[in-house]
Amino acid sequence: MAVRLSLIIPAYNEAKRIGPTLHDAETYLARQPFASEIIVVDDGSLDSTAQVVRHSFPGVKLISYHPNCGKGHAVKVGMQFADGDYRVFSDADGSTPIQELEKFWPCFDAGADIVIGSRSMPKSNVEVRQHLLRETMGRIFNLFVKALVVGGYVDTQCGFKGFTQRAAGIVFPRQRLDGFSFDTELLFIARRHGLRVEQVPIRWRNSARSRVSIFSDSPRMFRDLFRIRLNDWLGRYK
Repeated sequence: MAVRLSLIIPAYNEAKRIGPTLHDAETYLARQPFASEIIVVDDGSLDSTAQVVRHSFPGVKLISYHPNCGKGHAVKVGMQFADGDYRVFSDADGSTPIQELEKFWPCFDAGADIVIGSRSMPKSNVEVRQHLLRETMGRIFNLFVKALVVGGYVDTQCGFKGFTQRAAGIVFPRQRLDGFSFDTELLFIARRHGLRVEQVPIRWRNSARSRVSIFSDSPRMFRDLFRIRLNDWLGRYK
């Protein structure tokens, strides 16, 4: 049977959080009428992430490598190994419940190439908010995204995004960024190639142990916006 959905979960030092996320995903997908696969990309973890997946979830496809290369790199690798007609990546902490996937299908059925979850739309349900400083930095980053890279999206950084097989084959081979700004780069590439992107409000709960560091990652993310523009000028997204 052809695989309809590939669920890709990038993971770095997620031994304590990935178990419940995979359990929920397996339980949910087992009830669906279509064939699916779950791919965990262990991005150079220094803990027992790979062992947890391998021993407790034998039905999950595990890709493991060293050293740590960044979330963007992990998602790109997962997309390369995916077989699904639709390919969704989601965070290992389960901040977006897998049930929110149901909001993607009407958009895909209506012709969307890419569907992205948003925490900032009027009907979004943020159950546990981020610290005020993180929220403020996120809003500032989004303003820079709109001004420098791509407008029209109220939340580019939510880690719950889906792609048709065709769209994944267009954007991920052209992806150049390995860090947390890769989401913005993907949307920029999608617009460059005329792909249709839809936004849907999702249910989301912040994890207190976020991997994004305000002090070390934020400066890189802002610099990456200029790298996207430079890459475009150099013709790397054609």
